[in-house]
Amino acid sequence: MTMETTDIAPLQTQPVAVKSSFYLAMRILEPARRDAMYAIYAFCRAVDDIADDEGDRAARRDALDDWRRDLDDLYAGRIRPKTAFLAEPVRRFRLDRADFEAVIDGMMMDVDEDICAPDWEKLELYCDRVASAVGRLSVRAFGLIDGDSPELATAPKLLAYHLGRALQLTNILRDLDEDAARGRLYLPLEALEEAGVTNHAPHAVISSPALDAVCAPVMQRARSHFEQSDLVMAGLPKSGVKAPYIMAAGYRSILDRLETRGFSPPRAPVRMSRARLFGALLKYAFL
Repeated sequence: MTMETTDIAPLQTQPVAVKSSFYLAMRILEPARRDAMYAIYAFCRAVDDIADDEGDRAARRDALDDWRRDLDDLYAGRIRPKTAFLAEPVRRFRLDRADFEAVIDGMMMDVDEDICAPDWEKLELYCDRVASAVGRLSVRAFGLIDGDSPELATAPKLLAYHLGRALQLTNILRDLDEDAARGRLYLPLEALEEAGVTNHAPHAVISSPALDAVCAPVMQRARSHFEQSDLVMAGLPKSGVKAPYIMAAGYRSILDRLETRGFSPPRAPVRMSRARLFGALLKYAFL
């Protein structure tokens, strides 16, 4: 794609990416792939900050729609300062505009309403937009693309599907208190009903003695997605899956610590195991 530049002042993406739980996994990639992952993360951070802002909903919708218009320009070959940091990754790795749009759609779900006890179908849609769409962008940056085809092959798509959902479900379990403070609850309606929890207000749910039972099927589904992503990665080129292996190892350690801690209040914060993370780094960084 031919691109026209307009006063390009690229965003410095590394200082944004360094705050990510996935920074070490991104850092081990070859420079062009690493920089593409920094750019993808910076985009996600920018639109996520809009969704999590406590300001006027209409203003936040407008801000997300501004990003859509900026993507229009970028994919039409006009590089504006705001999206200059995406131009080279989009060109080099053929990042699909539809996946950027899906991420914005996911953030719009948070802006349109404070999500509270969605059913599994709605939660699946949310996870696909805010996590698996990021995975579909990422597998392109990792090099898991098939020659000159603009379409992702089945295995990279499945990796994005399963690992994206595993990571997002882990986030949901880790961030119960933070989300409740924003008036949000991502635990599925069906799990609440099966556990006999009838008051679905976020603070009522996270104070419920049945919370462990509510979280159990979410944890089970997260583990299943991790297992499926392992199976997919085993059949892909090793050089293309070193970063997702490290991401999975770090987040699996969070899930394990959540299970050990349980969900009864008071809940101590749970962080990634540095030992597990660095063990994975040593194992996979030089594949």
